[in-house]
Amino acid sequence: MPEQQDLQGKVVLVTGASRGIGYAASLEAARRGAHVIAVARTVGGLEELDDEIQELGSSATLVPLDLKDGDAIDRLGAAIFERWGLLDGLIANAAMLGVLSPLPHVSPEDFEKVMTINVVANYRLIRSLDLLLRQSEAGRAVFVSSSSARSARPYWGLYAASKAALDAMVKSWSAEMAQTRVKANVFYPGAVRTAMRAKAMPGENPETLPQPAEIAPKLVDLISPALAETGKLYDVREGGFSEL
Repeated sequence: MPEQQDLQGKVVLVTGASRGIGYAASLEAARRGAHVIAVARTVGGLEELDDEIQELGSSATLVPLDLKDGDAIDRLGAAIFERWGLLDGLIANAAMLGVLSPLPHVSPEDFEKVMTINVVANYRLIRSLDLLLRQSEAGRAVFVSSSSARSARPYWGLYAASKAALDAMVKSWSAEMAQTRVKANVFYPGAVRTAMRAKAMPGENPETLPQPAEIAPKLVDLISPALAETGKLYDVREGGFSEL
């Protein structure tokens, strides 16, 4: 287990930071000493996060941003370069469930929305932040994905395809960086008490699921400078790493 202050002085970017897993991961990173660049669409959620981070004695930069806006992601990368010249950690958490439907019934609009947030936005983040991560002494990136990428159950085709694409993209990118200090991995959180989970499983009792704060430490461990693994999958349900 990494030291409690293993992120002291580090600069960490978290997407989807205004609620759920992203909110909890932002707090955990701040608790370990990181300055958190919190990215989300919801300003109110970001402001609540900022208040909690300040109570922990840490600091945050709030970035209200729609990840569908690739040019805005580029501007964010440029702003990070101007202010810090590097990025120590990326927690790419933001995602969209989309519709659970027979694949032929998915509208082109719904298909494009899910692919834009779950795949294209993460590609844009990689494109904009790659150099910044390389500038760090121990650049670390983790992408929150889903076992749906492998199970591809009926009616989950759209979401499953987007997460399978994300997994493949991270596996390839991590191999490209084999000769650098950057490590990139994928994280499967399992079933967690979030708004997305409630939408996907409306009949499920949320009391049976872990809170985001319970899995956040495991997620934030994947941006610790002590992490040696790269191009791997960490599945919370399995409790360890496996091949992507």
